[in-house]
Amino acid sequence: MKNNNIVYPFTGIIGQEQMKKALILNVINPLLGGVLIRGEKGTAKSTAVRALADLLPTRSQVEGCAFGCDPREPANMCSDCLSKYESNGTFVEMFGRMKVVDLPVSATEDRVVGTLDIEYAIKKGEKKFEPGILAQANRNILYVDEVNLLDDHIVDVLLDSAAMGVNTIEREGVSYSHPARFILVGTMNPEEGDLRPQLLDRFGMVVDVIGERDTARRIEVIRNRLEYENNKEMFSNKFIDDQQDLRERILKAKKLLPKVQFGDDMLEMAAKISIELDVDGHRADIAMIKTAMTIAAFKGLTAVSSADMQEAAELVLPHRMRRTPFEEGIFNFSKVEQIINEVGSARDDAI
Repeated sequence: MKNNNIVYPFTGIIGQEQMKKALILNVINPLLGGVLIRGEKGTAKSTAVRALADLLPTRSQVEGCAFGCDPREPANMCSDCLSKYESNGTFVEMFGRMKVVDLPVSATEDRVVGTLDIEYAIKKGEKKFEPGILAQANRNILYVDEVNLLDDHIVDVLLDSAAMGVNTIEREGVSYSHPARFILVGTMNPEEGDLRPQLLDRFGMVVDVIGERDTARRIEVIRNRLEYENNKEMFSNKFIDDQQDLRERILKAKKLLPKVQFGDDMLEMAAKISIELDVDGHRADIAMIKTAMTIAAFKGLTAVSSADMQEAAELVLPHRMRRTPFEEGIFNFSKVEQIINEVGSARDDAI
């Protein structure tokens, strides 16, 4: 009997290397600020997101907790789990995979952030919270298809929670907070309208995707998809080793990330790039360094290099340009390369 619940393997996706890299980096380091994937329909955007979640191993969580708290991470626990932890209580553990939590375009603010029962709080003197989508999203991937069609206020709420790792609800002088550490992945078709620049800037990365233009690669995409639909289990078995190799690389990178260091020359590089390209604010500089550190960890290295900075710049800069140096819709990267080479050469001369 065929198993129809098998998800398309992440390593079986042809092309779209920037999109896959951005997703992997956000899984390694959820503090990168998520990724917005822009592009035409049918370019494996949602397939890649669900495939990545399925790729990752099971993880421990507190049974019965609405937020799926990690019993070994008190710093990121909800108030109930933290109280139990501090009183030396024991947790019933369960194991589950990272999930993809969908946020519909029609979602209201209460559906997203959750609700507080004010009447109950007044009568009983206790807070009664009804969890929303952000509660489900904790320690998971929050997937927003057509994010550009969401109400701007809802997008603001999502980005605030993604940046802070906490969701706070305030109603009639009563407030409640819970952990909301999730990987935000938004997708959109630019032909249906864009996000405001202020919102666009707050996504850690933006990746533009298009369908394969090489005939051979396009044939491979078609063949793989038809094979998968014909026999999902047989097709997925072809990628077992590749899936395991990538899974292990991601887990090693997560452990290595806290040990990754960067020199003053990398800070100088980030600052000069942002100044030369006239980028607003400091988000781009910080995102560049954090992304470069994550790239180094994924490569199994503990020091950030110029090459890591260049890769990071390609992911965090294009959507943040005030005067966008685009040529026929493609980011002109020559200025960034020039600055990286100049700082690198100055460093080499000083050694």
